[in-house]
Amino acid sequence: MERGFRVHAINPKQLDRFRDRFSPAGAKDDSRDAEVLADALRTDPHCFRPLAPIDPTVVELREWSRIADDLRAERNRLGNRVRELLWRYYPQFLELTDDIAAGWFLDLWRLIPTPDKAMRVREATVDRLLKRHRIRRLTAAGVLERLKAPAIPAAAGTVNAATAHLEAVAQRLDLVNRQIGEANDRIDHLTERLADGEENAKGQLDEQRDVTILRSLPGVGRIVLATLLAEATDALQRRDYHALRCLSGVAPVTKRSGKSKIVLMRQAAHVRLRNAVYHWARTAVQHDQRSRVKYAALRARGHGHGRALRSIADRLLAVACAMLETRTIFDPDLPAPVWHRAAKRYEFVWGRALPNLRRTC
Repeated sequence: MERGFRVHAINPKQLDRFRDRFSPAGAKDDSRDAEVLADALRTDPHCFRPLAPIDPTVVELREWSRIADDLRAERNRLGNRVRELLWRYYPQFLELTDDIAAGWFLDLWRLIPTPDKAMRVREATVDRLLKRHRIRRLTAAGVLERLKAPAIPAAAGTVNAATAHLEAVAQRLDLVNRQIGEANDRIDHLTERLADGEENAKGQLDEQRDVTILRSLPGVGRIVLATLLAEATDALQRRDYHALRCLSGVAPVTKRSGKSKIVLMRQAAHVRLRNAVYHWARTAVQHDQRSRVKYAALRARGHGHGRALRSIADRLLAVACAMLETRTIFDPDLPAPVWHRAAKRYEFVWGRALPNLRRTC
């Protein structure tokens, strides 16, 4: 691309299908693949799209978004190890919260590492720790009451071994929690840079408006916004609704033969985009009235939770593309017919496809 060549992205499955044109027997070699690729681009250019340079800020945002994703996965792994270690000798500690990888939970464990220590710690000491971490759903008296419950019998040396192991894991969790905070701050800074137009790169004005518009949608937070901007940059710039729904896995796969017709969930999708769109739809159901009504109607028709959320995500993607095309901010009070006119080109009306796409949506 730096030398001026036109570069295309071709899926390996597409190459495998095109190869059958030249050798149905399944022969494969590099020279034949080169001929297949060149002939496919010559005869079917509409099936491929050329690659375009990406804004440097988006490249950096993509990397930090993936770093934050890896750190959250590491936090979950370490949290599971903390849970297993506490089950060995101190299960009453797990009744305090579900987020056992939180910093305040680890500090509380360091203050009261064993059941014997819970019998000697003062209530004022626990209260100061809770106030320092701004934990209001628990009281010092309630915490000590749970921790002073009868301890389970353990073999000699088990408590010392488990506490030593847990301290090592807690130190790693402290580092991961601090790195997650730094990654989140960096993601916020990069998204603000896109929104404020601090850089004058090519296409920056479009990305600036895109950030503002996408941020206004219900259910879009830091992680969802960063994932959409980083992993679906090209599709968002082209306002390609069909590409977005395929990349995020909300578009089903239909297998039709004669009178038989089977509609399955799409498995070939971008994993990070699929997760982001899933949580986007899940949060939108909680905060957007129309999404909540649509979700309830789908569940009443017998659809499962995941199937209903995919339909909600499909609707949200169509609305997002219509907003990006018309350069408008999301308005929850806007009548449905207005959105229908704006999203007409995407063949989509409030999560319900037009007749030619009704079964595939």
